[in-house]
Amino acid sequence: MNLQLIFPHVQTLSSDHWASSRKRYQRKKNQRTDSWRAQSTQQIQNATADYREILSNPMLTPLHGTLEVVMKQEVSLSCHLDSGSPPVRYTLFKNRQKLSALNRTDLTPVLFNLTINSASDVGEYKCKAQNEISNSEKYSRSLNFTLKEPVSKPVLSSPNSQAKKGQNVTLSCLSENGSLPITYTFFKDRQSIQPPVKMQNREAAVISVLIKSSNDFGMYKCKAENCFHNKTKYSNGFNFTLAEERSNSQPLIICLGLTLLLLAIGFALAIPFFIIPLYKAKKFTPTRSSTGHTSKEKVEESEDYVTYAEIEPIQPEACVNLSVIRRDEQENRACATIYSEVLVGEGAQAGPLHSPE
Repeated sequence: MNLQLIFPHVQTLSSDHWASSRKRYQRKKNQRTDSWRAQSTQQIQNATADYREILSNPMLTPLHGTLEVVMKQEVSLSCHLDSGSPPVRYTLFKNRQKLSALNRTDLTPVLFNLTINSASDVGEYKCKAQNEISNSEKYSRSLNFTLKEPVSKPVLSSPNSQAKKGQNVTLSCLSENGSLPITYTFFKDRQSIQPPVKMQNREAAVISVLIKSSNDFGMYKCKAENCFHNKTKYSNGFNFTLAEERSNSQPLIICLGLTLLLLAIGFALAIPFFIIPLYKAKKFTPTRSSTGHTSKEKVEESEDYVTYAEIEPIQPEACVNLSVIRRDEQENRACATIYSEVLVGEGAQAGPLHSPE
């Protein structure tokens, strides 16, 4: 008996079942394979990423080998890594400001070209290396240039433009610009007068010169030089002039002037204390009385400004009237007071004077 004729659907179900089972198995196998591959790929990527993060600090060096530069000089800076994984991006900074950036697919150094145009171009330089995949970055050490500049024309000066024989004078020489140290040399009539003076700071070199004779009033100059020996500079010439000798009679003239000044001051002080009172006393002193008696010029002035006079009698036993001048302080005017009944005789004494007032 043919079973397929009796149960034709059994074989069909068995084929579908096995086909479906194989598909499910293959699907799971593929899933496991894909998962393993994904895990392996992630592990490889993680390992690669870990390896890329290992960057050494970049090295920044001048290509010409020295940090000393001059104005208008072109310099090249090299930045490179000792270890790391490319690609790498290099960036150059000056005083923390970005100047330029370059990319490298390998570990070959990069070159940054600069031109020193001013003193500000000798600032602090740094280089940064960055791995773009892992985003890690490292910085180099700072690099500073030293600007070398020739000396400028020095200035020769002295606090004294005049001098006399036997006097010590000073000369100072200074170059405002130029790389330190600077060496100064002093000359008189093209001959060096002292050993060179080397200055480590921006200060003037100072020397002392003794003026012994008229030959020391020659032409003085100074020379300034630094590491640029072929760019030495000289100052302008400086001459001392002979100071005029003071005359011996000058102290006598000064003493005479002081004496005259003291006399003038004494005379001015004598006017209110001596001359004016004497003038007032003479003004109110009578020289002759109304009766013909002469008086001695012996006058005393009291506090109430009453003037008294001593009478010399011409004849004995004479009776006279005496006029006395006094000053009224309240009205500031002179008043006449007449005293009478004055008897003057031999051996007799004058009685008291009475005023009619």
